[in-house]
Amino acid sequence: MNAPEKLTLFTLADWSAQQLARIEQALSRWVACPNDAPAPAGLGDAMRYAVLDGGKRLRPLLVLAACEAVNGNAHAALRSACAVELIHAYSLVHDDMPCMDNDVLRRGKPTVHVKFGQAQALLAGDALQALAFEFLTPDDDTVDAATQARLCRMLAQAAGFQGMAGGQAIDLASVGMPLTSEQLHEMHRLKTGALLQASVMMGASCGTPSLQVQHALRDYGAAVGLAFQVVDDILDVTADSATLGKTAGKDAAQDKPTFVSLMGLDASKAYAQELLARALASLDRLEADGLRNTSALRALADMLVNRQH
Repeated sequence: MNAPEKLTLFTLADWSAQQLARIEQALSRWVACPNDAPAPAGLGDAMRYAVLDGGKRLRPLLVLAACEAVNGNAHAALRSACAVELIHAYSLVHDDMPCMDNDVLRRGKPTVHVKFGQAQALLAGDALQALAFEFLTPDDDTVDAATQARLCRMLAQAAGFQGMAGGQAIDLASVGMPLTSEQLHEMHRLKTGALLQASVMMGASCGTPSLQVQHALRDYGAAVGLAFQVVDDILDVTADSATLGKTAGKDAAQDKPTFVSLMGLDASKAYAQELLARALASLDRLEADGLRNTSALRALADMLVNRQH
């Protein structure tokens, strides 16, 4: 009689290490690589500085995890993962500039405008945004045209006035102003949540999920997107700059409305756990529909809520 097969236990550290290696290799090769696609007048240096060697890569990991859950096209997912990260990176470059949040520290190193000057930082952000859509439209047959168009539309909506840029506009207009809970939720649904939710849905769109699966993943993405911001607000008042890799206490110093300023610290922590429960409940619905490969999505939700930086 044959010995029973050993069960393979999922560990986020092992899974993440494998996926991050793929992501970092692709970004290093595709983002203004000096040997393959150099950018003029030092622009490539600023672009690569903004993207490489830093960041949690949460959004790319969500793309890849969602693609795994629906057994989708891994090549399309890798391109989507890198495209989402470029949009995120460009937003940070612009967000840190003096006309926006005026920050000098990001990912534990000087911000791009401090390192390269404001004009070069602005251009680097512009170039990264454009490059993201190049990633989604390869000129070979690895990603079909319909999928390319769908991915481009999802990313554009999440990054534009209906998403991240719109949320940032609300954020800038709300400095020093009290917001209701509904207004604060709407701001962060756009500013932070839209791109995180799009990461999940773009990964799913690399496959052919049913409508029920799409709805469950959309709910999961909404929950983790909001939870990420709640935890960010908590860490802004509980962690130091060295731990965060960015300036701690920035929101309070700039008199920005946050979940902590609105709800209090303890209530915010409880709310983050409630959102985690919602995300995991959405994955329970996926498993009820026959999708079993949700371990990475579960672990990522737990990690982002219980993180220390």
